[in-house]
Amino acid sequence: MKTGFFSAVAVPVIVFFAAPAVAENPAHLEQLLETNLCQGCDLSGADLSNAHLIGADLRGADLSGTNLSAANLEGADLTGANLAGSNLSNAFLNSASLRESNLEDVNFSDANLSFADLTDADLTDAILLNANLNGADLKQANMPSEILGRQ
Repeated sequence: MKTGFFSAVAVPVIVFFAAPAVAENPAHLEQLLETNLCQGCDLSGADLSNAHLIGADLRGADLSGTNLSAANLEGADLTGANLAGSNLSNAFLNSASLRESNLEDVNFSDANLSFADLTDADLTDAILLNANLNGADLKQANMPSEILGRQ
């Protein structure tokens, strides 16, 4: 009888923890993909890998934990957005505005951030391995300690 009870409890627990967590608001995701406009939207945890979001208006949006790997965000406005813990590896952010954005723990490996505006952005613990920052505006940005020579 103990085995039956354990099985009855363990299976649902395993299924619960194995299920992917989806937090984004589906209506907000649809709005972004249809209009390229989503100010203040909840897109946290969304899979936007390889998305074409050129010139998108994402000011103040919650993009925490979002997969934006290989996404094209050229000229996008992400001012004040929360991208903490997101994956932007191989993303194209040429001339994007990331002013005052939360970029903590973001993976920017191999991303193109040339001429991006990162003024007052928080890049604490961000990964910038092979990222292109040519012409990027980093005024008052909080940079990862490794970039600044601190460990």
